[in-house]
Amino acid sequence: MIRTATPADVPVIHALIRDLAEYEKALDEVRATPDQLHEALFGERPAAFAHIAETEDGEPVGFALWFLNFSTWRGVHGIYLEDLYVRPEARGGGHGKALLTELARICVERGYERLEWSVLNWNRPSIDFYESLGARPQDEWSVYRLTDGALAALGAPVTV
Repeated sequence: MIRTATPADVPVIHALIRDLAEYEKALDEVRATPDQLHEALFGERPAAFAHIAETEDGEPVGFALWFLNFSTWRGVHGIYLEDLYVRPEARGGGHGKALLTELARICVERGYERLEWSVLNWNRPSIDFYESLGARPQDEWSVYRLTDGALAALGAPVTV
């Protein structure tokens, strides 16, 4: 079962984010707090959205966290999937596909023309899964990111 996350889900979303980061060998990079997640998902101006995958007895086993992007070439919004994670013991049960299916349904319903995400190059099980659904890598593009000191240096006020 897939459902839209509620404020009561923030602790489980936070735990799943930490599980995902551990899987991706980057747990030490997680800085997000439950309060920050609550504000981003349910604050006055939500910037992100989440769905929860549950077992038949209502136990959360996965999540998708996403936000809107915009294609200047197509002139419409799309969904950027920031995180998709299903607990190892629940993998193979259709939860990941159900989460992606729900996001694709939202795209179709709202007239969005893209559903996109990034995947680590070493994560062959996920790559195989995504490709089995018809997703294709965008090999002609490279992801760039500014964080920490480089971001602060570039964004620092210019003094004349």
